[in-house]
Amino acid sequence: MKTAARILAALAFAGFVTSGALAQTTTTAPATTTTTTTPAPAKPKTAMSPAKTSISKQCSALADQKGLHGKDREKFRAACKKNGGKAPS
Repeated sequence: MKTAARILAALAFAGFVTSGALAQTTTTAPATTTTTTTPAPAKPKTAMSPAKTSISKQCSALADQKGLHGKDREKFRAACKKNGGKAPS
């Protein structure tokens, strides 16, 4: 019985000390001044010209015909766009 009472007393003391420590750190925390900075304005998205759009669609269609997927498709489309919408040689 004495052991149980000691354990309860120790837990109560630990809870008391912990709650006091938490309260102390939250009330005595130094106030910091924050400087607000505004983020750089985002660039407005420019629409692709109709010529670039048609080249991109043509390259996608060629990639579809070849059945390309993933990185192979990305590489093919990049080379195709540089070639003006024609399959790279």
